[in-house]
Amino acid sequence: MTHNLIRKLLIIGLCSLFSAAATAQTFIFTAIPDEDETKLVERFRGIADYLSEELDADVKYIPVKSYAAAVSAFRNNQVQLAWFGGLSGVQARSLVPGSQAIAQGTEDQAFYVYFIAHESTGLDRQDSLPEDVRGKTFTFGSKGSTSGRLIPEYHIRETFGEAPEDVFSRVGYSGNHTRTLRLVESGTYEVGAMNFAVWEKELENGNIDTDAVKVIWKTPGFPNYQWSIRGDVDENYGEGFTGRVREALLSLDDPELLESFPRSDFIPASNDDYEPIRKVAKEIGIID
Repeated sequence: MTHNLIRKLLIIGLCSLFSAAATAQTFIFTAIPDEDETKLVERFRGIADYLSEELDADVKYIPVKSYAAAVSAFRNNQVQLAWFGGLSGVQARSLVPGSQAIAQGTEDQAFYVYFIAHESTGLDRQDSLPEDVRGKTFTFGSKGSTSGRLIPEYHIRETFGEAPEDVFSRVGYSGNHTRTLRLVESGTYEVGAMNFAVWEKELENGNIDTDAVKVIWKTPGFPNYQWSIRGDVDENYGEGFTGRVREALLSLDDPELLESFPRSDFIPASNDDYEPIRKVAKEIGIID
């Protein structure tokens, strides 16, 4: 082997080594695309700048096109941190051993689901899910929604000890919360479950016929959005790096950045907070 060839191979090897080191030093995160992409890029580039300064590291945000793409990027170590919804976070963490939910917005503790009913049912608001919903027709929202499907199904199973299909005479999936409201309001379905925030917004805007549809039960609060981090981050970025990321997120107090979410601040979160979501996702076969 000639000296020139040996030298070329050494150069190639060193370049590959330095390239791998540079990649390892870049900490990458993403977020589920739940809003207009322009708003997301502006928000999370701000977070990237903040984390870069706090962690004294190269931090980069990459946008994705779908919830599934966010989960896949986390699974494949294309990103090490992600802003997930309840279900997408459970899905992602289940695919990467040791992954943790590390922070959530204060507001993310207090998401609720409203069970609503058409006036023809005669059902009134109660402190628990009424036994009299049994035998009625019922609609969820989207099949992949935390508040439109997973949380309602969790409480149905907890209350009745049966699957929704065994509790109700007919079960449908409207596709979104507004559609659920309209289907129950019109009497197409007798009962439905929807995000409380959508109901409150529609009510405030005068878009609900309160003579035709009413809230019959409000679920206990449940955690939704959260920051999740891969279980191998300390191994790849240095001992204690996960704790430093957590502390940086919990210390975030920039009013403009917080308003962009919008959140008042971030508080600690753990995988256990999302156990109801994981349990239902497993029962209905979304995760193993």
